Amino acid sequence: QFVGGEKAMFYSITTNLVYPTEAIEKGIQGRVIVRFVIDKAGKVVDAEVIRGLDPSCDKEALRVVRMFPDWIPGKQNGQNVAVYYTIPIVFRLKSVPEPKMTNSKSKREEKN
Repeated sequence: QFVGGEKAMFYSITTNLVYPTEAIEKGIQGRVIVRFVIDKAGKVVDAEVIRGLDPSCDKEALRVVRMFPDWIPGKQNGQNVAVYYTIPIVFRLKSVPEPKMTNSKSKREEKN
């Protein structure tokens, strides 16, 4: 398990995640699903995108997962074992207010 629990893991993701500029410009939002292994020593290894969104978002999701500190390794029969873990990394743009429409008349309309 992540040291500090699931809440701490998602806090780590949100504080380290950098929304790729090109994804912002394209208006890309969604989830990247990343699978990785916590090895017997608690290290994150073999991280891979199993459901991608956009190459820039996929790359960023992998970067953030690979930054994780050591985990508490899984145990089976008292022995440390490697465990697969799958998490969603969410990319969501902050809402931008719609531009206000003005009720201006064209010059041609003003003349009539």
